[in-house]
Amino acid sequence: MKKLLILTDFSAIASHAAGYGYELAIQLKADVILCNAAIIAADIPLAGLAAWPLEERDTYLQNSEDEINLLKAQLEQCNINSKYRPAMNFVTDPGTLVHVLDDTLNETKVDLVVMGAHSGDHIHNFLLDNRCMNMIKTMCKPLLMIPPGAKFSATRNINFVTDTVHCIDELKFISSIFSMAKQLDVVLSISCAEEGGKETSSELEFRMNNALLKLSNEGQPFINYAVKPGGQIGNFDALYKRGETDILAVISRPGNFFDKVLHEKGTTSPGHQLAVPLLIFKG
Repeated sequence: MKKLLILTDFSAIASHAAGYGYELAIQLKADVILCNAAIIAADIPLAGLAAWPLEERDTYLQNSEDEINLLKAQLEQCNINSKYRPAMNFVTDPGTLVHVLDDTLNETKVDLVVMGAHSGDHIHNFLLDNRCMNMIKTMCKPLLMIPPGAKFSATRNINFVTDTVHCIDELKFISSIFSMAKQLDVVLSISCAEEGGKETSSELEFRMNNALLKLSNEGQPFINYAVKPGGQIGNFDALYKRGETDILAVISRPGNFFDKVLHEKGTTSPGHQLAVPLLIFKG
């Protein structure tokens, strides 16, 4: 990965995510684009917002640019002792987040999109934040969602979460996860949620080992894979250990484990919050 696009609305949650994304860019030795969608009421019919005088449009966009420059300076100030300093550019355009993002991705090669997201008592609530859901549905690039509780430390482990029914089929989608793990020089583990498949654990392990060996023979990096059967789908927290997982990775495709997490309430125990970033790939 050579370029990260970090979305910001200048809120505390977005600034926290920007700091996380910037630190990750240092570890990846990647460059950064800061992106702000400057929503101006006059540009959006029936927005339900107070009308914004057209003559102040340029002033509003200038303020957005000033905020991005301030964020850029804050990120660079925190990196004065690092050997690698990511090149940083910015985009600030009027429009909705999805439209500005589409235009930016059409004009610039981006490998990963980073955004902040609210975290609630259930991962279902975390993901059903309107911005999160819209991004998951429309995003064609890998998306890294940063919850407020995520604290950056050098990434050591990426945990790919799947289920016992779809895990073999989903391996064909994870070349990008392999690539990122290799670039970060980290352990990649695989957690399978028990989905009531007919296979025994030994049969599943045999098939997984053969599938991973096949990927290795096809040139994919074979780095410390560990198949770890998790709990039932209702307990998302059982699929990773805090302190041992730095990033959770999932595939977004119809009918799989993550699709059920998106559409079923109560998919984690009350009182538990997602404490690590969630990396979403389109299947």
